[in-house]
Amino acid sequence: MTVVMAAIFMRYTGMFPENPAHGAALAFTVVIMGGLFQILFGVLKIGKFIELVPHPVVSGFMSGIGVIIILLQLPPLLGFPAQPGPMASANAIPAAFNTLVSDAVIIGLVTLAVVYLMPGRLNRIIPSPLVALFIGTLVYIVFMSGGDASVLGEIPTGLPDPQMPTFELSLLPMMIQSALTLAALGSIDSLLTSLVADNITRTYHKSDRELIGQGIGNTVAGFFGGLPGAGATMRTVVNVKAGGQTPISGALHAVVLLTIVLGAGALASSIPHAVLARILIKVGTDIIDWDYLKRMHTAPKAGVAMMLTVLAMTVFIDLIIAVAVGMTMAGMVFIKRMTDLQLESIKTIREIDEDSPLSSEEEEIFSQSDGRILLFHLGGPMSFGAAKGMARQLAQYDQYDVLVLELTDVPQIDFTATRALYDMVHDALEQNREVFLVGAREQVYGMMKKQGVVDAVAAEHLLDRRLDALRAAKQLLAEPPE
Repeated sequence: MTVVMAAIFMRYTGMFPENPAHGAALAFTVVIMGGLFQILFGVLKIGKFIELVPHPVVSGFMSGIGVIIILLQLPPLLGFPAQPGPMASANAIPAAFNTLVSDAVIIGLVTLAVVYLMPGRLNRIIPSPLVALFIGTLVYIVFMSGGDASVLGEIPTGLPDPQMPTFELSLLPMMIQSALTLAALGSIDSLLTSLVADNITRTYHKSDRELIGQGIGNTVAGFFGGLPGAGATMRTVVNVKAGGQTPISGALHAVVLLTIVLGAGALASSIPHAVLARILIKVGTDIIDWDYLKRMHTAPKAGVAMMLTVLAMTVFIDLIIAVAVGMTMAGMVFIKRMTDLQLESIKTIREIDEDSPLSSEEEEIFSQSDGRILLFHLGGPMSFGAAKGMARQLAQYDQYDVLVLELTDVPQIDFTATRALYDMVHDALEQNREVFLVGAREQVYGMMKKQGVVDAVAAEHLLDRRLDALRAAKQLLAEPPE
């Protein structure tokens, strides 16, 4: 969100070099608009679609976030300045060892000991990260004040004056596009964080309410020249691991931050970076989905591939792109599985066998037809994934005179599958074969009517029952050729 907002800020201030304050006002108006769009997303109940993200994608996202947290905190743990990204942090580790700050290492070890060794019973009363924060800071103040270990330092205080929205009519389309970008990115980020929290707490969030709340926050932030925010997986996991179980913990977090901004920043200025680094490394190890990693040898290979891909892309490329790629992979796997099921439901009957689902009269008709009738039975919803397979299965048969397409068990059909049926019917008719359509439901019939499948078949060949179609086919075959 910060990277995108920086680009938006530079774009609008760059348009007005003689008056950058006006460009900044436009940029923060975009923040307000983005918040309003998020509220609209919540009202329209768009958030529920986040529930379609499969577990391997969430697992890869979680584990990737955990790896990022660990990598980001390794340099500060050794007394080296924090780096802007996980790869930069990894590249800085050799330099951090060469310039090792002993005070930072000692403070970090004390903090880590408290976080990992604090008794569970006491941890339920006072969260171990909070105790570690106080003890690590106290060790620094008492024994190492003025040493080489870096601290947070001065924290700015005070609230900016509220500003009214500013619009440029000629820039309104661009402002809407920028606002939608912020709204979409913030919504995805927040809802993914909600999924991670669900996974950790075994609870279920309300996506649309999350979007409305996030939108309200970003709208208000825009009025005060604040950056747009989103749900943060790292802070959320810290919250949960520290014992936060209700929205009160999030509200208290906001109150504490407000207190710091309003003047209590001096109380936090002496916290060493090494203390925070050790706490966050513990958080990073906790957020990694160890349970899934332990089960990888028994998990489906497609799911493992998704998980590892999302994990790697989360760490090395981008969080949102990683989830988008994971969802694309999940969609392709789902389509493949559904296609296989759809194709398995297709039954072609030209000769009678012991597994035949036909009645005795229907079996007799097939026996007498001597293979000249081909029954092509479709079952289940037919989609674009099965279109090629349908045509391929029918193409295996060429020695027949009457084609009976039975659609009784097809509740719905999409455009691509309908076009495949159209080609199948026309190919049969071009080879002087008779075609019957049987049992098409209202939705299926309507789609085939729109695409010309129904019109290609003789009206007397549109029947409701398979037996009627087979009787008519038998009668056609009994008539002498003209």
